[in-house]
Amino acid sequence: MERESMEFDVVVVGAGVSGLSAAIKLMQLAQEQEKEITVCVVEKGSEVGAHTLSGAVMEPRSMNELFPDWKERGAPLNVPAGEDQFMMLSETGSRKLPTPPQMHNKGNYIVSLGNVCRWLGEQAEALGVEVYPGFAAAEVLFNEDGSVKGIATGDMGLTRDGTPGPNHEPGMELHAKYTFFAEGCRGSLSEQLIKKFDLRKNSDPQTYGIGIKELWEVDPEVHKEGLIQHTVGWPLDKDTYGGSFLYHLDNNQVVVGFVIGLDYANPHLSPFDEFQRFKTHPAIRKIFEKGRRISYGARALNEGGFQSIPDLVFPGGCLIGCSAGFMNVPKIKGSHTAMKTGMLAAEAAFEALTADEVPAQMDSYPSRIENSWIYPELHKVRNIRPSFAKWGFWGGMAYSAVDTYLFGGKAPWTFKNHADHSCLKPAAEMPKIDYPKPDGKISFDKLSSVFLSNTNHGEDQPVHLTLKDDSVPVNTNLAIYDGPEARFCPAGVYEFVEDEDKGGKRLQINAQNCVHCKTCDIKDPTQNIVWVVPEGGGGPNYPNM
Repeated sequence: MERESMEFDVVVVGAGVSGLSAAIKLMQLAQEQEKEITVCVVEKGSEVGAHTLSGAVMEPRSMNELFPDWKERGAPLNVPAGEDQFMMLSETGSRKLPTPPQMHNKGNYIVSLGNVCRWLGEQAEALGVEVYPGFAAAEVLFNEDGSVKGIATGDMGLTRDGTPGPNHEPGMELHAKYTFFAEGCRGSLSEQLIKKFDLRKNSDPQTYGIGIKELWEVDPEVHKEGLIQHTVGWPLDKDTYGGSFLYHLDNNQVVVGFVIGLDYANPHLSPFDEFQRFKTHPAIRKIFEKGRRISYGARALNEGGFQSIPDLVFPGGCLIGCSAGFMNVPKIKGSHTAMKTGMLAAEAAFEALTADEVPAQMDSYPSRIENSWIYPELHKVRNIRPSFAKWGFWGGMAYSAVDTYLFGGKAPWTFKNHADHSCLKPAAEMPKIDYPKPDGKISFDKLSSVFLSNTNHGEDQPVHLTLKDDSVPVNTNLAIYDGPEARFCPAGVYEFVEDEDKGGKRLQINAQNCVHCKTCDIKDPTQNIVWVVPEGGGGPNYPNM
């Protein structure tokens, strides 16, 4: 069946804060200058915000610029940041430390970023943006000259072997003068474009962390609205980067999460189980003992910072937000920079679209980034995260203090980043980790957690977690690294089971469990796993994450 097509000036792939801010800014500029511009946003989640997961403490700088009257408009920034606490944990004890200056949150807000996206989606539609949730951008379309023509959404109703089923509907082609890729961290189409146009030729590899998060309703006696807590130390060893966050929302709700850098070396490590173990610490357990877990989710996040930002433009489009990687790691924030990149890309696109002759490439977008507050903010902290990879926890802490207080972020050097998948060591060289069994009250197993993410995929559709070589999981990953995919996935997607036909083990992929975190695509030591989009509307349905 032939695909139908629609024409727009700009197509935005992804209804996160960056993509929606770009669409809104384009329409604002068009209205201000009385120009007619058509903008479409496609989102693979079942609704705007369904796949959005973040801490999140939001710095409102970009929101102030996009909507100076956001309070009057009812933006869901309802909980002003209160006290900051920074703690070092040992196995049984805790000690308060001075809060690093980058982590001071006065003037910020504790939010559900999913709800912020829902609100931004409403604002975009009110301005005339066409927003299409439930449609996954599955393919980049190209013109004959090699420039990006737009995207095609995935077919619906394909059977497991990829052939059309009885309810098959072909995808739709969306053509545009410019296509913005705002897929978030490790976007599948964004990664294809980075390779096709060699957008990393001037940058380091991107590095990542995995963030795992739960939303709890807690006893009012332990709740303090606006309280922001971060911890480092236990249960991680000194060579593994990571830490926790606890943010006290309104209505006696607390979000608790754990982030682990995906450059860890020990293949026996399980980020999910480290998070569950963390909650059993005496200083943490008391917050949740009389509480109730409401929701669960996980998502990879960019940690490469300034030196890992790829080239941003190519003929017919650009990368914005976390598709490129603008997170400020020491701040533990990326929504403000993601929004600003979308707004700057919108300004560049509007300038190009209203020129006498529309150029093939939005060349003013990168220069707008360099001349904005994003550039100095990320440049100033560029060496902090890599210092932990270079010298471990204590060395990283010491260097970060020197870089911050002595050099003021202006050291005459820039540390290099690395590819996370290359960091695993053979299982025989690393200590095994004995994780305690979950108690079902504070700590939980993966399957009961995935249930709370409201994840759903049609079971008869093609498996969206693909393997370049079916033999690699057993012959290499299991043989050398003891099957790390069974541990680095926080949703129980990968498990090694008995092969009743051939004997030994085989890898079983439970694709219906996938929460779209992208960790497997990043951490697989052989880069044999390739994450592609499933049918639109599948995946998690996060309510307030």
